[in-house]
Amino acid sequence: MTSVPPDLPVESLLRELAPQVLGAAVRRFRDFAACEDAVQEALIAAAAQWPRDGVPQNPRGWLIQVAVRRMADHLRSEVARRGREEAVAAETPSAVAPELLEDAVFDPQDTLVLLFLCCHPALSPASAIALTLRAVGGLTTAEIASAFLVPTATMAQRIARAKQSIKASRLPFRMPDGEERARRLCSVLHVLYLIFNEGYTASAGPDLHRGDLSDEAIRLTRAVHELSPQDGEVAGLLALMLLTDARRAARTGPSGELIPLDEQDRTLWDRDAIAEGVTLVSAALRKGSAGEYQVQAAIAAVHDEASRAEETDWPQVLALYGLLMRMSDSPMVALNHAIAAAMVHGPEAGLELLRPLDGDDRLRGHHRLDAVRAHLLERAGDRRAAVVLYRAAAEKTTSAPERNYLAMRAARLIEGDR
Repeated sequence: MTSVPPDLPVESLLRELAPQVLGAAVRRFRDFAACEDAVQEALIAAAAQWPRDGVPQNPRGWLIQVAVRRMADHLRSEVARRGREEAVAAETPSAVAPELLEDAVFDPQDTLVLLFLCCHPALSPASAIALTLRAVGGLTTAEIASAFLVPTATMAQRIARAKQSIKASRLPFRMPDGEERARRLCSVLHVLYLIFNEGYTASAGPDLHRGDLSDEAIRLTRAVHELSPQDGEVAGLLALMLLTDARRAARTGPSGELIPLDEQDRTLWDRDAIAEGVTLVSAALRKGSAGEYQVQAAIAAVHDEASRAEETDWPQVLALYGLLMRMSDSPMVALNHAIAAAMVHGPEAGLELLRPLDGDDRLRGHHRLDAVRAHLLERAGDRRAAVVLYRAAAEKTTSAPERNYLAMRAARLIEGDR
């Protein structure tokens, strides 16, 4: 039986167990939307009872049993509505002790199977990613909307439609075969990438990191890598996560304040993770046909292999971002390309590259464009304009550490002018 960490805070424990319980429920009942509702009710009950009564000895089994009971109630209601009461006995599970229930129902691969189920061909890539972030990553609808740069209401509708498509597809709850798995892999990797990013830099809240999400993304990506060990993009994504997450301990100060890359204490970086990441991306790149994740991992490796910020090979970083720009139209890639250009050719070059992004609707109202422009203006000596944009960026972000950092940069510039 798979062990569950007993010492996690209740909120973190529930987040870790939610996709496992949902996977077990979907495998048993085949109704994705109804099972998610049942699991959400179980999580709400646990959030109310466990802090008061203590975490049960088998928390996963407890959640599965409550979710199964909710599904039994749902089935009774459906059967009664259709006038087929005789089916209740066949469809309703008998009461089982949580320990026995977990042994009978839980499969350690359930979360991975759920991941591929959410990314099946009946859904558009955007809907598949959104649904998986909700079901497997445990993100709220608002967090997913922020990751996609769309309104929360739009994302809620997208997730609801995705659930209905899953229900209508009637696909079996099992790992797809090799050919079908390959078709879904692109969406799966994008999902894991977004989950990791949300964990590494939380879009909202008091903490910069959500380690449970980034750790889960790494765990799932390792599992996908085991399924597809020859796929260069799977290896590239795992390398990117490891090389980025290796800096986690140095990214915040004693009070949780954000520390930018060029000011971090690099002795705190995880050298084992860096070595593993470099090995993975190096092997993947030797195979040729580099993809987006491999190029991003190569950029991360350049940063991680510099013992001091001043030793960063910025011309190489700029060249890699140039390659990435030809692969992707992401505005975030364009922002980072502008930063790299500024480091090589001066801040004016970076500012020039930012101008086309002013008309990109995907960045409308996003704090990152203002923050990058403020940084480049500060380097160019236009302190007054930088203050205005640092403040504008601070007002737009919903992350407390980022807001505090941006406000501090503005305050330092004002203090320096006195």
